[in-house]
Amino acid sequence: MRTLDEKETTQVFEKLFKFTGNNLKNIVDSPSHEGPDPDPGRYCFRLCKNRVYYVSESLVKRATNIGRHNLASLGTCVGKFTKGGSFHLTVQALGILAANAKHKVWLKPTSEMSFLYGNHVLKGGLGRITENINPGDGVVVFSMSDVPLGFGISQRSTQDCRKLDPNGLVVLHQADIGEYLRMEDEL
Repeated sequence: MRTLDEKETTQVFEKLFKFTGNNLKNIVDSPSHEGPDPDPGRYCFRLCKNRVYYVSESLVKRATNIGRHNLASLGTCVGKFTKGGSFHLTVQALGILAANAKHKVWLKPTSEMSFLYGNHVLKGGLGRITENINPGDGVVVFSMSDVPLGFGISQRSTQDCRKLDPNGLVVLHQADIGEYLRMEDEL
């Protein structure tokens, strides 16, 4: 396990900024409440086997006693680097993204299952949408009862969604909580 280099940190923060905007500061400066230390420190990002983890500094100190090949996971897996060098967020980052999301979309109960099976969000399944969403912005998808279901990339702006036909594409699917069942071997 090691700290991220400058290029890796830039890639991770750019991807997180796409979903959280200025709330990225809340993620980076969040105080840690884990560990026996009276002042356990803050959360940090660490790389282990091409996966990026969001973990408290006190837990990182204690994990140094474990060999690299024996360490399976540590903290919350935020994403992974592909063999090509690009960074992808994983569904485990949903808790962090949902708490700090800049743009949100709520789905009607009838279209929740479709999204959880890996399909994109259509206008007909849209319950609510936050203002000032632009095409290409990262959005977190919620159920109408404010349960985070996943995240994706907006295809249309908020104003375009109002006059779009019901079969028009609104959010491109990236990850959802159904992946815990569909891809449990890879997570």
